[in-house]
Amino acid sequence: MKIAVLGTGVVGRTIAGALAGLGHDVVIGTRDPQATLARTEPNMMGTAPFAQWHAANSGISLAAFADAADGAELIVNATNGGGSLAALAAAGTGNLAGKIIMDIANPLDFSQGMPPSLNPVNTDSLGEEIQRAFPQSRVVKTLNTMNASVMVDPARVAGGDHSVFVSGDDADAKAAVTELLKGFGHRDVIDLGDITTARGSEMLLPIWLRLWGALGTGEFNFKIAR
Repeated sequence: MKIAVLGTGVVGRTIAGALAGLGHDVVIGTRDPQATLARTEPNMMGTAPFAQWHAANSGISLAAFADAADGAELIVNATNGGGSLAALAAAGTGNLAGKIIMDIANPLDFSQGMPPSLNPVNTDSLGEEIQRAFPQSRVVKTLNTMNASVMVDPARVAGGDHSVFVSGDDADAKAAVTELLKGFGHRDVIDLGDITTARGSEMLLPIWLRLWGALGTGEFNFKIAR
């Protein structure tokens, strides 16, 4: 499958590398490819510059958002949640029409400091905002309740015995995303329902962040025992 991963941070890189490893044709989308490749210093989180990662993953191409989305069959939104709508708009409504948008971002709001809050929350979600903004696309919310390493290698936590959620209005889109999740090794995929159920999975982030602080690691996930 031809897949565009929007976002050059740790999550985007991790997802892109894993998808390429599964045999998919992957391109990473960014706002300005030249500027992205020109950065030589780690970011504020200590993440190595993209060019360093790209040199070790040369089979994954880099393109502007619109060029990446144009040739893709499926789009992964791995951008910062606060910039997701702008990034997808830059990808182009026409380039997204009819395609699956696998939204793995969270609407974290750092305006009041740490830990971040959520915006939107309770009566709306980032997944819903994306679906409203791009009504001809098929949005599926998933993977937002775990860190990037667990997203692509679930066996590193409890031998893979934990849960991942999908939310979306299109059954075929959810089925296609579920197959990708199984390709990563996820075994317990729970369909929560339509895209409004993304509110629930996004609202797990406040407890996820506090668990990270309490445990001192992001290497965990939720298991729905039933």
